[in-house]
Amino acid sequence: MSVVFNQEKHRYEGEQTLKYYNNSPDTLYRVFYHLYNNAFQPGSSMDVRSRTIKDPDQRVGSRIAALKKDEIGYLHVYELRQDGKKCTSKEEGTILEVTPATPILPNSTCTFTCKFEGQVPLQIRRNGRNNKEGIDYSMAQWYPKMSEYDDQGWHSNPYVGREFYGIWSDFDVEIDMHSRYTIAATGILQDPNNIGYGYQDDNIAMRKPEKERTKWHFIAKNVHDFVWAADTDYKHEKVKFDDKLMVHFFYIESQKTKDAWEKFPVIMLKVFELANKYYGRYPYPQYSFIQGGDGGMEYPMATLITGERNINSLVGVAIHELMHSWYQGMLGTNESLYPWMDEGFTTFASERIENELKKMDLLPGQKPVDFFMEGTYNNYINFQKSGKAEPISTHADHYQTNAAYSVASYVNGSVFLQQLEYVVGKASFDSGILRYYDEWKFRHPNANDFIRVLEKVSGLELDWYKEYMVNTTNTIDYSIKEVEKESRKETKIVLERIGKMPMPLDIEITYTDGSKDIWYIPLDIMRGEKKQERNDAGYHVADKDWQWTDPTYELIIPGKLKRVESVKIDPSHRMADVNGLNNSWSNELDQEGSGNK
Repeated sequence: MSVVFNQEKHRYEGEQTLKYYNNSPDTLYRVFYHLYNNAFQPGSSMDVRSRTIKDPDQRVGSRIAALKKDEIGYLHVYELRQDGKKCTSKEEGTILEVTPATPILPNSTCTFTCKFEGQVPLQIRRNGRNNKEGIDYSMAQWYPKMSEYDDQGWHSNPYVGREFYGIWSDFDVEIDMHSRYTIAATGILQDPNNIGYGYQDDNIAMRKPEKERTKWHFIAKNVHDFVWAADTDYKHEKVKFDDKLMVHFFYIESQKTKDAWEKFPVIMLKVFELANKYYGRYPYPQYSFIQGGDGGMEYPMATLITGERNINSLVGVAIHELMHSWYQGMLGTNESLYPWMDEGFTTFASERIENELKKMDLLPGQKPVDFFMEGTYNNYINFQKSGKAEPISTHADHYQTNAAYSVASYVNGSVFLQQLEYVVGKASFDSGILRYYDEWKFRHPNANDFIRVLEKVSGLELDWYKEYMVNTTNTIDYSIKEVEKESRKETKIVLERIGKMPMPLDIEITYTDGSKDIWYIPLDIMRGEKKQERNDAGYHVADKDWQWTDPTYELIIPGKLKRVESVKIDPSHRMADVNGLNNSWSNELDQEGSGNK
């Protein structure tokens, strides 16, 4: 693509050449482009959705409806050809419906060329001009973007403010803009020593622009989108992570940003180290943290984040957006169908890394915790009990409330992962997460693809877990019904399943001498047991599995009842049981007649 930008009118004109590979077995008689900027017009799908949903995003609300003609966004394609022949097209809101000049045959290629024009809207959601922190341009979703066609057909959903699903491509982009602007973007800047603006080698002095306009040329290979931002006051710093990665930082230096952004680079290099270790090596040669947008939003090789934050807040949003590089960027799951596989997995990964930073004393005033997902679990449990939860199999655009979407995507998705560690064991989980990345990067995995990797690593059947967690809102609730004498040398623990979702159980027995045992009860439909997490004599596997249809289970343990001080379900707290009050029993309380506690 080549674009000429007019900063006086906040408009741009561009030309695009797109070589399309039809790798499917189907003949394509239509194709679709996304024209995302058309969402920022009164009466658009995003505008109407925002004004009619029960709990609108406060960043949007009715702001789109109030935009004036020179404040709206638009993106229009005014000439489109396929292999030189004119195509028929119709603009329908944020979608361009195209009838190719010639049907695209299976396993063939063709070249589309188009000319387009756009206007940058006032910043409302993600992209736009003049955001609340004064950034001139946040250029996201700014060009005609081909829709994805996969085994489920075309994904030409209108843009209502949710997430994205794109085709991996090699981008070659030229941006012609006034020389007073510094541009930060996806991709590698070509000829950086002549362009300058902080991109040049360290031994080359900063040059003043010799011409009124500068032509920026970026190349990005194997990415599904291209973002850029521009401001006249950007401070640009870069730090080398290793021989394979350079990390860039673009921000406006002020009293509100100076302290945090000076500390920021050192911490984020440590984040890359942890992310590579736990989730797979970041494969691109560049990443940019760019002040812009309306909060935090991920794009290939870059993120837009608001920058007027303290260091802990800045690091928190940056870790989350960076970790999207794995789940949105490199694995590329369809976020419309499986938002929890991106937002949820990203939430889990970022919370884990943030807790590691706390252990290293890198976040001022923040202390590590034993269970870093405790707050997320509480959110999950409270929302499940509220009656407002919707299955996470719901399409992202079709949740009845923004709250249900947010909890399902961010909270349920991360609980899905953490609880899966409980089901398969930590060693299998950690190796499975890495194997998932290695096997499925750049391949658009779905929920079944992920769970099959964990099945292979753990040797367990996990279809039941996926089906309950993804397709239902059923909850987990186990209780200790009774603890009583079985014989002179044995104690019987009667466990009850109250919730509809079955689970394997870890039971902790604490004795009067202070020693502890863990008894593990596998679930019959797992067809196996998790790898032992506690390597000592105090770990035991129950003689029989819990048949999932049975409402109760009797666990017989050696030892007299009077030797048992307490019994507890799930001592690691990784099972999202919605009622923790019935998960423990105390011999002392039972003897006093108070029953279970």
